[in-house]
Amino acid sequence: MYQTQLSSPLGPISVHSDGACITAVEFGSANLNEASECEVLLTAKAQLEDYFAGRLQTFDLPLSPEGTTFQQRVWQALTKVPFGQTTSYASIAQAIENPKGVRAVGMANSKNPIAIVIPCHRIIGANGTLTGYAGGLDKKAWLLQHEGCHWSK
Repeated sequence: MYQTQLSSPLGPISVHSDGACITAVEFGSANLNEASECEVLLTAKAQLEDYFAGRLQTFDLPLSPEGTTFQQRVWQALTKVPFGQTTSYASIAQAIENPKGVRAVGMANSKNPIAIVIPCHRIIGANGTLTGYAGGLDKKAWLLQHEGCHWSK
């Protein structure tokens, strides 16, 4: 397991890797006795810094989030929501051909282990309002504002 941290406008962010892929991006500090970086972590750190600086809109990283087959399908659909745009849980359910799975999509969204890179923050309520976010609604609002998204307040 490899891990590193970076400072961001949202506070510290921890990034984890298996050496080949990114496995987690989390808000907060990791318990790092010693940073153990690898090439993919250095790339992820640079891309996240560029994202926060407004120089990057699309991440290009190998990802390996751990989850069920259903969660994997949801997370893959989330990666297709473009920078600066939002969508709903219902739209993601339609995209994965499970239109009755709106609540399950919401649960999978909340379990996303790779915050920001897999953009679960771009999912808002069908009525245009902010809905839950594992990092906190303040962080979700900041990320959406950073990307130029509009939502109902």
